[in-house]
Order: sequence, then structure tokens, then C-alpha cells
Amino acid sequence: MRRNRRVKILATLGPASSEPAMIKRLFEAGADVFRINMSHASREDLRERHTAIRAIEREADRPVGILCDLQGPKLRVGVFADTEVTLASGATFVFDLKNGAGTASRVHLPHPEIFEAVEPGHQLLLNDGKLRMKVTSKAAGRIEAEVIVGGALSSRKGVSLPDTVLPLSPLTEKDRENLEYAANLGVDWIALSFVQRAADVIEAKQLIDGRAAVMSKIEKPAALVDIDGILEESDAIMVARGDLGVELPLEQVPGVQKRLTRLARSHGKPVIIATQMLESMITVPVPTRAEVSDVATAVFEGADAIMLSAESASGSYPVEAVGMMSRIAAEIEQDPLYAGIINSQRPGPDNTSSGAISAAACSIAQDAGLAAIICYTATGATALRVARQRPRQPILVLATSKVTARRLAVVWGLNCVLTEDPKSVSDMVTRACKLVAAEGMAQQGDKVIVSAGLPFGRPGATNMLRVVKVEAHSVRAALGRTPQFQMP
Repeated sequence: MRRNRRVKILATLGPASSEPAMIKRLFEAGADVFRINMSHASREDLRERHTAIRAIEREADRPVGILCDLQGPKLRVGVFADTEVTLASGATFVFDLKNGAGTASRVHLPHPEIFEAVEPGHQLLLNDGKLRMKVTSKAAGRIEAEVIVGGALSSRKGVSLPDTVLPLSPLTEKDRENLEYAANLGVDWIALSFVQRAADVIEAKQLIDGRAAVMSKIEKPAALVDIDGILEESDAIMVARGDLGVELPLEQVPGVQKRLTRLARSHGKPVIIATQMLESMITVPVPTRAEVSDVATAVFEGADAIMLSAESASGSYPVEAVGMMSRIAAEIEQDPLYAGIINSQRPGPDNTSSGAISAAACSIAQDAGLAAIICYTATGATALRVARQRPRQPILVLATSKVTARRLAVVWGLNCVLTEDPKSVSDMVTRACKLVAAEGMAQQGDKVIVSAGLPFGRPGATNMLRVVKVEAHSVRAALGRTPQFQMP
């Protein structure tokens, strides 16, 4: 079931898509990776959905990625004596550490870290940014603020501080427990919320200890300040436009999305565009024209993956939403302008011999009109370098590990199959030609380029390119290919 598009699709699972039969339908409609949002799911939910996805993977004989999205810290005001209060613009409002019911002039804010870090002039955004305040003064356990944009405020509403770097870990105790459970269960990706600096990613990586890849959600302005450091430590990033749109002026979000997409590609790290891509399909079976253009923009920019949230998790048309997103992406990738836009952003090779060889493989494939690019990989590094170039030819990744194949399910253009390390150069060529024919990427007489490393079986040693012709015996052998994902 090779997709007819390069960009990958993440589908969030939830009440509308928790049953195995529905998850299978989402996969068949085009989902490549499934997201389980631990803000709403229990560990039992995670286990059941993990089991269902792995069963689909075995049946389809294709690697399927699983992303566990941690909730992160949630900052909220305390409770009010009345159901809600109305704050007028220009009024003064106080936040304090006194554990009493709030009034129209003050409320308990049960987060000492905020009192430590906030400074006069910083903004406070409440109720998803509907109310805006500016800090005018602070004292021990007390913040005084001017209401800039007023409105209704009720108990337990969220608080955001776009100007403040908070001395908070992105991992609450609940997150740490969920992380440990998910990593031991065998999910492929852990997504971190509330990332502010590279040290946050390092903390999570130490806890994960290689059991899963780390995806940093870029949702706070502080993360943009340290974005190079965050990218260096992360295995991928997600542009979480919903939270970014609360803490940044909305008109800045499209530019930030484009910059992050290009920056991630230059670092050779996958980038996922998320939030409200087909929002109207939560309740209706077709998207708006603006939503179609939004998805198209992410595809034109070369994002590795695009994500559905409530559309597939709790909407009325989850299968239709996945199918629509897949059709939009496939159509854009056939647009006459697509190749020119993608190529104009192509970064140079990284400063390694493996990077230079991967870039050369793409260049040779283009100049010689080859049918496909094939790369052997143990860790996925070689495949990531090839995908970074966004070549026109299909990319077949011959992975020697299920872990690697599953993690690469989120990466632009990569079609992964499992195989063993070749025993010789001759075996490498035979195996590559058989599998590229089995995947329908090349026919008898086509030429392909193969990258690998000598000696075989040693990670990080890509040092060889070979242009070969697909012979008739390879096509015949492809018919007898044995399934690779039949073991748990």
C-alpha cells in the first residue's frame, strides 16, 4: 500500500476513532502515523490503540508510526466565588497566592513559578487569549496587572505568558509516568509540550534513553529564541499553530511556520504542521477553500507531514478528513509549480562524507533520469539525508530494524521495507533490485541508484553508490517476497 504522495499524514485518535476497525479505515484512507493525545487518553487507551495499530501494521505489511503526545504543564487560574466575572478594559486586576475564592478584582494563581519569573511589562493571556493583561507591578506573592482587553473570566481558565520564560520543566509527574509507560510499550515518537529551550529536550531524552524518538512541539515564543538549540537536540519538531496563535499575534504565525519548515529541513530534521488544517470537517464532510489552501501551503513548503487533530479524533467525518488531506497533498505534488518551489529551498549537503554521498545520489538520479533512489540504513540517518534533498525520484529505504522503519514513517518521501544487512555487494544489488520491483518503483530495464556503507552492518558508514539495472530475474523474485511485519 505505497502512497501516491511524498508528504505524510498524522491522524489523531480519539472518541470518534478508537475502535480497531475505524483505525484501519483511517490507515487505508491515508494515515501514515497515529497520534495519541495524553491530554485526553489514559494509559489503557494508549495500550489498546497501540495493539490495534500494530495489528494493522502486520496485516498491511507496512511500518506504521505511533506518536504519544504528552500533555505538559497546564497553567490555570483558581476558582471564583461567582460562576464568572466580567473584567473591564483599563481596570486593575490582581493575581496572588492566597487560596481563596476569586472576585472581580483578584484571583488565586496557584503557580509560584509565574510570580518568580514575570516582570512588569510582560503580558498575561487568559482563556485562550480572549483576555489580555499587562503586568504593572509585582511583589512577593502578588502580581498587579492592567486589563488591556477585557471580557468574561471563569474558574480554572488557562493562563499564557508569551513574554516570560518560566522556570518549569515540560514534564509534569503525570507526563513522566506516561513517558515511561509509552517508551516501554514501544511507541515510536514522544511529543513534548511546553518546550522553551534545548535543556527541556535534553531532560526528556535522558528519561527516554533511546527507546523512542523525541518530537518537540513549538508552541511558545521562548522556543523560537532557542530554536537552533532545540532543533539540534530534537529528532523532529511540530509547529503547533494553535498555541502559537494564542501567544503570538495571529498575523505572525504564517511567517513563523514557513521559517520553521525551512529551518528544520536545513537541519535535516522532520517538521510536522499541525492544528486546524481541516477544522470545518469536524462537523461537515467538506473543507473550506481556505483550509484546502492552508494544507496546500504546507505541502508546497516541503513539510514532512501534516496533521489532523479533532478532525479525526472527535469529528463526525474522520475517514473523509484523512482522505481529503491525502488527495490535496497528492494533487499539489503533481502541480507544475511544485518541483520549482521545493528545489528553490534545497539546502546544501551537511558537512559529512555521508551527507555528500546522499546529496550526490539525488543529483545522479536527477541528471541520469533514474527510476528510484535506494538506501540501506540501520539508524535512519542516511534516509534522512536523502529526504532532506526532496528528490523527484521515489525513495526506497531498506531498513534493518523495525524501530527505524517505524520512526521514518513520518519523514517526507520515504518508503520503508525491512531487510537484512547484505552479505556482499552482489547481494546488496540483488536485494535492492528485488525490493524496488516489489514496491512498484521500477520495472525491468529501469536503472536505480543504491547507497550503502562498507563494511555492511556498521551504522554511520555510508560510503558507496552503485547505479544498477533492474533485470528480469529481479522482477520475478519480487513476486515471491515474504511479509516482513508478521512478528510483534
